[in-house]
Amino acid sequence: MAQEQAVSQQDPLLVQRDGHLLILTLNRPERLNALNRPLQAALNRQFLEADRDPTIRCIILTGTGRAFCSGADVEHLRNEGGKSIEQQLVKPPQFTARQCGIFTPTICAVNGVCAGAGLHFVADSDIVIASDSASFVDTHLNVGQVSALEPIGLIRRMPMSHVLRMVLLGKAERVSAQQALDYRLISEVTAPDNLLNRARELGQIVASVSPAAARASLQAIYDSLEMPLAEAYEKGHEALIRYREHPDAAEGVAAFLEKRPPRWQ
Repeated sequence: MAQEQAVSQQDPLLVQRDGHLLILTLNRPERLNALNRPLQAALNRQFLEADRDPTIRCIILTGTGRAFCSGADVEHLRNEGGKSIEQQLVKPPQFTARQCGIFTPTICAVNGVCAGAGLHFVADSDIVIASDSASFVDTHLNVGQVSALEPIGLIRRMPMSHVLRMVLLGKAERVSAQQALDYRLISEVTAPDNLLNRARELGQIVASVSPAAARASLQAIYDSLEMPLAEAYEKGHEALIRYREHPDAAEGVAAFLEKRPPRWQ
């Protein structure tokens, strides 16, 4: 049974537990779920708490209203512009799981327009699905801002040629859900009224595997992006050998041989 935490519908982030799933819903529909400081802080807090909670095996992220996330709130940009360069460089963004340095599996369910800074969630999630009414657009250049962080993440997910079109053409290059699927930006398109149900289905599958093995696998995969191929294989081999000492490694083999569901630690 899904359970809501003690939050108000006015909170910028709605938090719900459904068994081993943590469902985070961006909740600023009047601002198309634009990112401001309170919303970023709430996301950061929930990701870090999830990392410390062994009962959370998968995180689902979606939005309320007709948008998923329209990017950074314009008022937030104005406030940041009043700070010195040194103040702004102190701390990079930390409102996605990867930015927070955690490897709890994350599913992004894009329910509507995903623009600008909202593309961080797409770039940093492990599985991304979308409603057939969703769209993707990078509007940084249209408002005089540099587009750097989001495209750097996106070129690890989709061809660079499509990323460059999104950056340089800005709001004139609105990518539909079907195009996003063709570009490999997302992995699945579903009807709007089935989006969250489908995300839950995928989340339950993820939650059924060894949570420790899932996190170790994701960390090995993401860490490899920073290494030459030979080193990445060496580190990956070391990770899988060292994991064999974890109780789940023995439990998985035993459950398979005994033809029973595994009991993960």
